[in-house]
Amino acid sequence: MEAKDERVIVPKIAVGFGGRQRRSSLGSFWRSLRRNPVGLIGFIIVTIVVLLALFGTLIVPHDPTENNLRARFKEPGYTDTNGSYWLGTDQLGRDIYSRMIVGSTVSVLVGVVSVAIAGTIGVLVGLVAGFFGGWIDNVLMRLADGFLSIPFIILVVAISGVLSPGLGTLMLILGLTGWVTYARVIRAEVLKAREMEYVVAAYAIGQRRVWVMLNHILPNVVSTAIVLAASQVGVTILAESSLSFLGLGVKSPTVTWGLMLADGRQYINSAWWMTTFPGIAITITVLGVVFLGDWLRDVLDPRMRGR
Repeated sequence: MEAKDERVIVPKIAVGFGGRQRRSSLGSFWRSLRRNPVGLIGFIIVTIVVLLALFGTLIVPHDPTENNLRARFKEPGYTDTNGSYWLGTDQLGRDIYSRMIVGSTVSVLVGVVSVAIAGTIGVLVGLVAGFFGGWIDNVLMRLADGFLSIPFIILVVAISGVLSPGLGTLMLILGLTGWVTYARVIRAEVLKAREMEYVVAAYAIGQRRVWVMLNHILPNVVSTAIVLAASQVGVTILAESSLSFLGLGVKSPTVTWGLMLADGRQYINSAWWMTTFPGIAITITVLGVVFLGDWLRDVLDPRMRGR
């Protein structure tokens, strides 16, 4: 009976300890965030943008694609029988405020999906190249050099010419052109990790190479990939805005901040709000992502914790 009681009690203790450990980890992250004002600001900005992207369509006061030619070029604060236009209207009488909220959805979607595509490809390439080395490493790194040798705009124009323009095409382009950074960084981390004692010990007990790569080395480079992905989201949002501004990205009637900038550039002297508010939104969002990425680097990178 005593042995049976011990078997019943021990799992309960283990489960309780695991729960406390998870709560302790979350509490540690939150305390670290509160002690870092810049990271906290970034977290708040990113949270607001994500919430607007997910639920913004429920709170927009006007249809972002509806034309109202009687309300063209109205300044911020204009009010008529249809309601208030807090940030003014554009050349077709569309509400700038509503379009900015809906445009946040595209920015977040492009940033997350493109980074996920680029990160997945880059991590796999860097992991394989760094772990196996030899001719595999040479082939994969020469492929990366080939991508780096092609100017970004030329590569985008070439892919856009083959594929029909649209949101999916833009995310695919940014994903396929952004994997090189991940591959090089992860490869360098894997080259260091494969010489560590725990890898040597795994070989000593007879584990296979693929098992060692996936179960011992990959988990130890995930934090680096997360930090890199966080920093690249802002870059991707800027790239989307730039390509849409140049007419190489998302096409109307899809609403994006880059398209709003493109629509307002010829009216910048007479309707300054058409470009000012989307530009501010892009700047604040990118800064928020950068601030949050810096905090994640401090938390996840062991080399930064002691500083």
